[in-house]
Amino acid sequence: MSWITPLQKTKYSILSITALILLLLLVTGCNSNAAAPSRTAPPASSPSTGVAPEQPVPPSFSPEAFQPPVAESSPAPSQEADALTRKIAGMTLEEKIGQMLLAGIDGTTLEPEAKRMITEDKVGGIILYADNIRDLKGMVNLTNALKKSNTTNPAPLFMSVDQEGGKVSRMPKEYASIPANGKVGSVNDADAAGTMGKLLAREVLAAGFNMNFAPVLDINSNPGNPVIGDRSFGSYASIVSKLGIAEMKGIESGGVVPVVKHFPGHGDTSVDSHLELPVVNKTASQLAKLEWLPFQAAIKEQADAVMVAHILFPKIDPDNPASLSRIIIGDQLRGDMGYQGVVITDDLTMGAIMKHFDLGTAAVESVNAGSDILLIAHGYENEQLARKALLQSVRGGTLDESRINESVYRILALKQKYRLTDKPVPVPDLTELNKEIKMWRNNISK
Repeated sequence: MSWITPLQKTKYSILSITALILLLLLVTGCNSNAAAPSRTAPPASSPSTGVAPEQPVPPSFSPEAFQPPVAESSPAPSQEADALTRKIAGMTLEEKIGQMLLAGIDGTTLEPEAKRMITEDKVGGIILYADNIRDLKGMVNLTNALKKSNTTNPAPLFMSVDQEGGKVSRMPKEYASIPANGKVGSVNDADAAGTMGKLLAREVLAAGFNMNFAPVLDINSNPGNPVIGDRSFGSYASIVSKLGIAEMKGIESGGVVPVVKHFPGHGDTSVDSHLELPVVNKTASQLAKLEWLPFQAAIKEQADAVMVAHILFPKIDPDNPASLSRIIIGDQLRGDMGYQGVVITDDLTMGAIMKHFDLGTAAVESVNAGSDILLIAHGYENEQLARKALLQSVRGGTLDESRINESVYRILALKQKYRLTDKPVPVPDLTELNKEIKMWRNNISK
């Protein structure tokens, strides 16, 4: 019997271990290019994802394409995130509340009340309507004056406007007209919708705006609807989703914040929410078959901002319209659909709210529900009322300041993403832009 020396024993051990490792590699594989395990998207909140029977789905439509996005694990805080957190920590409560208000003004020039809203109330944004816009030069002078008033505040203004095309157009006569979404929907061309978005962005950016309340993602499913009509791309979820997302991306690529509207869907209302509170007797399951689909598509494509409508859905929340509903904003939009961006209310001075709710109470309820920005489009006294209610609620302990900080973080992150500034713009030469608008318009008319 022969004996193994210690040196030989060591060599045999090394050889045995090496052989074992090679065997394991052969069994398990060590290909660095192997496919990663696939992940399954979480189930939708509703078991049904088709379009309602009265609105049949075109054969090319795939509902699966519009499921809520898979939630990703939270990334490590970036330097930008840390900087935003520090910035918010250094802001006063008044400054933070101000960022959550987007106000309308009176007149075509910078009037004292408008200036006070910016310099004293620290509002985070301004919206201009047709009554504020006389001509190109006056509009640019006004946007520049508003931004100049904001120079001592903690963040640039959202300078916003409703520039959809068609009957909802705020640009003065110097601009070539852009037709309504319904016209683009009739040709069902995503490239045309994308170009439309880019042209809209160029229009508003040239005048000093940086946020556009467009595109409309409502589906025109009710022929008697008094407020949507051809503002919608059409009566099919597939068309509205495809063209609406193309327009949204076109606006975004032009450096303007797009705001998709009006969640959960304004297409099946028979009442104009400017005048009265619409009531829609649909369940969440029914909305998931039609109205929600374009918004789910927008969320999947990283929509920056969503406007929530003043519509009562009594089968979902019998007490609160969507804009004040924790169920609709918190549970459905943010929870089930995974939306993490900025939520903006439709104008809280509309009849839908003012005729049925105290404005101050509505402002607090909307923030508690998950809204980040309250649109107060008319009346200096209304902006004052909403601001006071929010301040008192935080100081009185009925609204947690951490909830305010959450919204302000989203707002400042969005302003930072688009690199917004309060720099003035010159009165633009619209020759080339108008030429391109007319060429695009002619192409979709062929």
